[in-house]
Amino acid sequence: MKYTRFEKARIIGARALQISMGAPVLLKVPDTLIDPLDIAAMEYEKGMLPITVKRAA
Repeated sequence: MKYTRFEKARIIGARALQISMGAPVLLKVPDTLIDPLDIAAMEYEKGMLPITVKRAA
């Protein structure tokens, strides 16, 4: 599924908030990478996000 730039921003932002609140990270990240936004972006690129988008019909 192709997401719009707005959906992508919302998905990554929501996941970054989850990570910053203590949610487990779903992939192996280097120890130098600590920013939740960067980690969420990596998860998005790998297709490992546990978030779905419901579009209005």
